[in-house]
Amino acid sequence: MTKAEKVQYIIDELEKIYPVVDVPLDHKDPYTLLIAVLLSAQCTDKRVNLITPLLFKRADNPFDMIKLSVEEIKEIIRPCGLSPMKSKGIYGLSHILIDKHGGEVPNDMAALEELPAVGHKTASVVVSQAFGVPAFPVDTHIHRLLTRWGITNGKSVAQTEKDAKRLFPIEVWNKLHIQIIYYGREYSPSRSPKLSIDYITRTIGSKKVLSTYKD
Repeated sequence: MTKAEKVQYIIDELEKIYPVVDVPLDHKDPYTLLIAVLLSAQCTDKRVNLITPLLFKRADNPFDMIKLSVEEIKEIIRPCGLSPMKSKGIYGLSHILIDKHGGEVPNDMAALEELPAVGHKTASVVVSQAFGVPAFPVDTHIHRLLTRWGITNGKSVAQTEKDAKRLFPIEVWNKLHIQIIYYGREYSPSRSPKLSIDYITRTIGSKKVLSTYKD
């Protein structure tokens, strides 16, 4: 199967399994999405979705968030991990949104990446899911699967994103990256993957990749 055929196969199969997808992080607007994605670094979406209601009950916009202290934010988000860094980031970015953007989250990658604790992946998720700007955020699931499927060499997340954007049509980026995340969690986990379940890898994975599977 050529790489172009693999790309089309992936698009077609994921569309069959996940014709409708939503961001797995609960949110109501660009600001709450930004905070939720920031909190998801090295934390499960399930845990983030347990913590954000507690935080957003106190502050679901930058104007209310800066009324809290960094210490108060840290105590609320502690179960998400990295709370000292994340709390400072949330407080700091809220101030910047008010001072530079009228309290609104910008729909621009460069402006988002200037915010404290907001990296490239977080900015990509926000512009794609909050504003519909084409982006291809790459997390560990996507990096793992696109490597297993022979779409990228897997040397770095940055290279995976570059290869994905080069090979997949721009019009599917925003939906496809979420579909891949869902597939990875359900069918192709990082530990003990099974070919009997992971049928996309079974179909398009290389002999080298398939040899790593136990069943």
